[in-house]
Amino acid sequence: MLLLLQQPVVVELNPGPAETSRIAYSDIILSAFGVVGLIMLIAILFGAAVGAVIIYRKKRAEREAPVDGTDHVRLRIS
Repeated sequence: MLLLLQQPVVVELNPGPAETSRIAYSDIILSAFGVVGLIMLIAILFGAAVGAVIIYRKKRAEREAPVDGTDHVRLRIS
């Protein structure tokens, strides 16, 4: 009888955090391609700069090399 006279247990639920926007798979893929694209752009620019320096040094070395009438390339190995 005492069990029937007890107050019921009331559980109050706090409202959860505000719902955030969902992230779709397409958003993840596009952002990944964006990062990869940025890395590729940096690599292309760096490669072009290094290539330009190599070509410039080669052309400058050809201009400064003495002309001896042959098509041979002298290796400056020290």
